[in-house]
Amino acid sequence: MRFDNYDAGGFYDEMFEAGDHPRPETTVLAQKLESLSPENLRTRQVAAERALLTRGITFNVYGNDAGQEKIMPFDIIPRVVPAGAWATIEKGLKQRVVALNMFVADVYGDQKILKDGVVPASLIASAAGFLPACKGIVPPRGIYCHVVGTDLVRDRDGQFYVLEDNLRCPSGVSYVLENRAVMKRTFPSVFNQSRVRPVDIYPGKLLQTLQHLSNASSPTVVVLTPGVHNSAYFEHSFLAQQMGVELVEGRDLVVHEGRVHMRTTKGFHRVDVIYRRIDDTFLDPQAFRPDSLLGVPGIMEVFRNGKVALANAPGNGVADDKVIYTYVPRMIEYYLGERAILPNVPTYRCEDARDRQHVLENIANLVVKAANESGGYGMLIGPKATAEEREEFKGRIQKNPREYIAQPVLGLSRVPTIIEDRIEGRHVDLRPYVLYGEDIFVLPGGLTRVALRQGSLVVNSSQGGGSKDTWVIADEGAHSAQQIQSPSGHGSQTQSQSQSHGSQSQSGHGAQSQSQSGTALQAGPGAQNGNH
Repeated sequence: MRFDNYDAGGFYDEMFEAGDHPRPETTVLAQKLESLSPENLRTRQVAAERALLTRGITFNVYGNDAGQEKIMPFDIIPRVVPAGAWATIEKGLKQRVVALNMFVADVYGDQKILKDGVVPASLIASAAGFLPACKGIVPPRGIYCHVVGTDLVRDRDGQFYVLEDNLRCPSGVSYVLENRAVMKRTFPSVFNQSRVRPVDIYPGKLLQTLQHLSNASSPTVVVLTPGVHNSAYFEHSFLAQQMGVELVEGRDLVVHEGRVHMRTTKGFHRVDVIYRRIDDTFLDPQAFRPDSLLGVPGIMEVFRNGKVALANAPGNGVADDKVIYTYVPRMIEYYLGERAILPNVPTYRCEDARDRQHVLENIANLVVKAANESGGYGMLIGPKATAEEREEFKGRIQKNPREYIAQPVLGLSRVPTIIEDRIEGRHVDLRPYVLYGEDIFVLPGGLTRVALRQGSLVVNSSQGGGSKDTWVIADEGAHSAQQIQSPSGHGSQTQSQSQSHGSQSQSGHGAQSQSQSGTALQAGPGAQNGNH
């Protein structure tokens, strides 16, 4: 497949430098692709899609009348990240997660950052993700953010920016692992020659992270899911299987004598650590929503007393708020005395009068987002919107300015993508995964999401996006780490697993980012650019 007519469109291209000259880290891959006929490449693409279908890699779209389960679209041309760029990403993510963990601990503790005026107390009090019921709770090891998915975008100049943080229940890592398994069979020789770092160590690392939260000599870990109808149920079951732990629903758990126990066919079994994939407010009907049928009554009191560990800790959503996001560079300076390694996307806070006026006057050139929406919803892409849609959003902003932010339209980087019988550039973002346990581990890879529709500005799977494998290249001369076989196998069967699943689902996969593409714009005065 020749790249003679490939056009980067003026964007940063992840595979090619000027013209059709491959970047050093993509040379082997580009040569392999050029050696294949269009028919051969298409055959490999179809084979990869069939393999993913066979493996049952699906997601659900709420409100999809045509059938809930869908196969995650996948493109076999990977995104390649060189060792030097990844080293910066890894260092920046570790710095950011440490600061965010300190912030969440502070907000539910002494609130020093609010008293010192670094972050306005009014923003915390009005944040949808701030849960007063979590005040005063100190989780095991003092860790709140155990599993983090941070969405990154690369602009035209090659600079990576943080688009948003996902600290509640970040999803997508199962696709990272399954995409890699398929890709190793699709381009085996290229994979080995390119010194791609492994990702299949993740389940073992996740289990270590969760076990670290308990003082028990052999802690019982479970994955708590809302049920089969949840959009990320495949991932919940996949991770439980890969870690060799039980997958449970709320009805499988009960609080008994001050502890959480699992109902099994052999009786009660104490649970020490819960990797919960249920949104905060559905976790305990006694502490949050009384109408929740998905959670465990009384579990928050057990958590408060230190008798069970919950990952991620309830209340983390305060840091997922897109308005609070604009203060993360200040948090890093406040808690760590450092400047942010990975900058934020320049952002206007509509609750600020000056920023709000700028947004209202320039809405046709901006991306407007609701502070607590996800999945590409609650968003206006100014250049693509109609005049009527822009006026509607102006009204929303004026009515509730606290709930909106705006950002310039970035010229997102692109990766060659198979579109029918040709290769075209498509815009991408990147979600790396960070585990915070005894130490901080950044998975060398991540979920590259791609906007498959021509001209599309949103990469979310619910909006027609797909995914690519992400190849992080090892340092020259370094050997890829030996791949670790993940544990497997299950213990006693839970009651939910021995009968049909019928619980109603709620979102258990956390906020998903949305990426914007198009002409990069100069941020005007007042935009929070992450370099405070």
